[in-house]
Amino acid sequence: MSRRRKIFVAMSGGVDSSVAALLLKQKGYDVVGVYMKGWSLTGCAEEDARDARRVACVLGIPFYVFNFENEFKKAVVDYMISGYAKCETPNPDVMCNKEIKFGLFLKKALDLGTDYIATGHYVKKSQISNLKSQNYILKIAKDLNKDQSYFLWTLTQEQLKHCLFPIGDYTKPQVRALAKKYNLPTAAKPDSQGVCFIGEIDIAEFLKETLGKKPGPILTLDGKKVGIHDGLSFYTIGQRKGIGSTGGGTPYYVVSKNTAKNALIVAEAEDPALFSNSLLVKNINWISGKTPKLPLKCLARIRYRQPLQKCVISSANNESLTNKRITNLKVDFSEPQRAATPGQSLVFYSPSGIMLGGGVL
Repeated sequence: MSRRRKIFVAMSGGVDSSVAALLLKQKGYDVVGVYMKGWSLTGCAEEDARDARRVACVLGIPFYVFNFENEFKKAVVDYMISGYAKCETPNPDVMCNKEIKFGLFLKKALDLGTDYIATGHYVKKSQISNLKSQNYILKIAKDLNKDQSYFLWTLTQEQLKHCLFPIGDYTKPQVRALAKKYNLPTAAKPDSQGVCFIGEIDIAEFLKETLGKKPGPILTLDGKKVGIHDGLSFYTIGQRKGIGSTGGGTPYYVVSKNTAKNALIVAEAEDPALFSNSLLVKNINWISGKTPKLPLKCLARIRYRQPLQKCVISSANNESLTNKRITNLKVDFSEPQRAATPGQSLVFYSPSGIMLGGGVL
């Protein structure tokens, strides 16, 4: 009799990962539920762990808690704080996936003898085989409103070999209907809007407490002072709300930061300074593990849920096009991109919806 394949499911206490565990059990896997305890400023972690345990009880599967609090603080929270301190806008959810879920959790699960790990991400994984190799690809989820491929661009072939994404072919209403049908305690639980593991916190207030305020002038592009900011670290490109300007009712948007003068530079909504046709991207990762032939025509997005944009990717800084370790890319868009923000992710897609990889602006 063949051994059932074992799979550790990352159960966050939400409906998506609950249904992921349900679907895998129905397919005959030896399912183990795991709640990852991260670093949190809120009380939601205990409630989430309790909900995950209740779901495991209903499904009749073993349940464990992995305490990654210290590792999460170092890999995700400190990364986030460091990014904001450099006046960038980092993406902690991308780093959480890279370092914790598909890094630390995957390694520990494999060390404990699992065949796979699974998460409740909305993304589709498939396999392309030929005579020489087997490659894994990630595609946009069936539910376009919930697709989370944007946050998974750092994944590698070695990681994908051990990963399953059971709900990629389902819509959110279908997921909730399944949870209700099988009496899962999380069926009606609202979606979390917070940062991975940290919970729903006010990022600006958290940063002000952590980094301290460093007030300075808010200036228009022509140098007119229209207000006082609390510190350049607390604002992001394109931001309007919370700027604190006194421009006589004129809505201003952040277009840049002058660190030498500690000045926040703002402009009106449709000012050309808010838009970019060409962007530089660093820390490149290709899902296939290989740099494609450049220049490459494809689609891309510079923020989560942004409609895909036509672009051409080429090598930056005159790097050799045959260099498989190209570290920087130049991305030229067909249409100007609004509020491109240093520190955020730029993710590439094929016209058929395959997520090719990405990098950091």
